Amino acid sequence: MELILASQSPRRRELLGGLGLPFRVLAPEIDERMDRALSPDRLVECISLEKAQAAQVLAGPEAIIIAADTVVTLDGAVLGKPRDEADAARMLAALSGRRHHVYTGLTVLRGDAADTGHEVAEVAFRALTSQEILDYVSTGEPLDKAGAYGIQGYGALLVEGIRGDYFNVVGLPLCRLGRMLAQFGVDCLRRAAGGSA
Repeated sequence: MELILASQSPRRRELLGGLGLPFRVLAPEIDERMDRALSPDRLVECISLEKAQAAQVLAGPEAIIIAADTVVTLDGAVLGKPRDEADAARMLAALSGRRHHVYTGLTVLRGDAADTGHEVAEVAFRALTSQEILDYVSTGEPLDKAGAYGIQGYGALLVEGIRGDYFNVVGLPLCRLGRMLAQFGVDCLRRAAGGSA
């Protein structure tokens, strides 16, 4: 059994690697432009499924494919990755002192069998000064992340609290992933304990 992560995200690679599962990365490019008619949960589910299907074309039907997509929403509006530093600063100013939601769609696919779902977490930002926003943007960290921040990096300094799965906010909800993989015969805890599943 071959396990494939359909993502170039170093954060997702690190999280999956932490489960001790052997895997390789295979992340073909897909069109991730957002269909504004879709709700955030359906949007991330559809994109994660598209990523998994694109990887399966290259890997073959016997591989187990894992794919994910994450967006941030504020007042129902989807905040993807910022276009540039000015866009990142605009997003961070909008998030300052407010609560927002992070959605991650997750798909596990093998052959014709697919399991797709999503997780949502609520994140509270503290009030940020203009200088703090500029300083954070100057780190470069916000530029490749949905909502213009990474909770696992310097962005942790902006977050007052979180309700939901922390790993969902990072980009790979591990609890849900473990349950999904078990449906495909991959029992992460049994493997960690030295079992064969």
